[in-house]
Order: sequence, then structure tokens, then C-alpha cells
Amino acid sequence: MDAFVEYLRDFNIVTIIVRLVLAALFGGVIGLERGRQRRAAGLRTHILVCIGAALTATVGFFARDVLGTVGTDPLRISAQVISGIGFLGVGTILLKGRFQITGLTTAAGLWVTAAIGIALGAGFYEGALVAFLVTVITVMLLHKIERTVNDHHSSFGVYMELKGDASVRECVELLKEKYRAHDIQVTLPRSGTAGNVGIEASISSSRTLKVELDETLAYLDTLDYVVFAIESI
Repeated sequence: MDAFVEYLRDFNIVTIIVRLVLAALFGGVIGLERGRQRRAAGLRTHILVCIGAALTATVGFFARDVLGTVGTDPLRISAQVISGIGFLGVGTILLKGRFQITGLTTAAGLWVTAAIGIALGAGFYEGALVAFLVTVITVMLLHKIERTVNDHHSSFGVYMELKGDASVRECVELLKEKYRAHDIQVTLPRSGTAGNVGIEASISSSRTLKVELDETLAYLDTLDYVVFAIESI
């Protein structure tokens, strides 16, 4: 067994194929879960990232061992992948409203997938396998736990425009007492109407205080001093 592992660490055509195939497999499994969640980066993206990262590592070893480049750091190119993958990750991060950001897990998954690919390309199979298993557990199993927790505790933002500033205090007190609102800010009116005042707030919903966005906006619209109420974006 030890001899077989040592052989896989050698730099030859067979081990290169093994590393790239494993990169495609590991990246594909991680990307499959992201694809099921209908994320921007899914199966194909993760496969390409992992293969590309693995290839950069093998290119470094090729330059040192085959071309005989003196003083070459075999992982110098791969180091640029870790920083460069951030540009790809940014494209998966979206801002949904003022209080909700999506895509961070996908961006982090791409970064980890690239690191796994580098490990495979360098022949560090043990580290790549452990990282792969932990990543799969994180994105597939912990995701369900996180969703269960978030279903019982979530938040949304609201924006209200008032007829003048006379009712600002009353409105703020209402938001605090009825909805336990936080991050309340008095702003300029978005409509641009002279004399109007805007109020932005974050409202939390939990098991003990179940609050629905549509019901909240409908109630706020019925207040005499409110011009309109919408979800804050």
C-alpha cells in the first residue's frame, strides 16, 4: 500500500491523469450540491475550477522536474490561484435587499475547491481527501441544519415614508413595541416629495414573534401618517 501511494506521488503521465481525474470528481461532487440549490456556480464551474487549480500545481512540478528550471518554486503559479479565485467568487455573491446577501457559501466553496485542486495537483492526496469530505459534509448536511435554524429566525427590512416629521417619534415607538424593530434610521424621502420623511428598519421573525412581510407592510399602509410602506432594498 505504501509503495502504491509513493508511486502516485511520482511525477509521470499516469499520476498526472489520476490527479486531474480526481480533481474533476471532487469538484463535481461539491458543485453538484450547489447546482441543486440553483446557484450561479454549479457542477461544471466547480469541476473546471478544481481541474484548473490541479493543473497549475502540475505545471509547477513539470517546470522543475522535467524542464529542469533552476530555482523554480513549483507552487508559485498555484499561489496566484488562491488570490485570483476571489474574482470568480465575487460573481456569485448577490445582494437581495438591504439585509440579505446570498452566494457567500458558493464563493467560499469555489475557493476551497481550488485549494483541493492544488493539493491534488501536488500529490497531497490525504489532505485533499479530508478537505473534500469535510466540504461535502458542510455544504450538504450542515446546510439542512442551517436552513432549519433560519426558518425559525429570519429578518427583513422595511421602508416607510411619512407625511412630515410630526409622527416620526410615534412611528419609531410603534416599530419597537409591535415588531421589536432594530437598526431604525430616519432618512430623506425616496420619493423626493418635499416635507416627507423616510424611515428604514429591520424586523426580525422568530418562533416567539412570527412576523410576515406582507402583513407588516399592509398594516403600516393603513396608518394615517404613512404615505407608503415597502420592503427595504
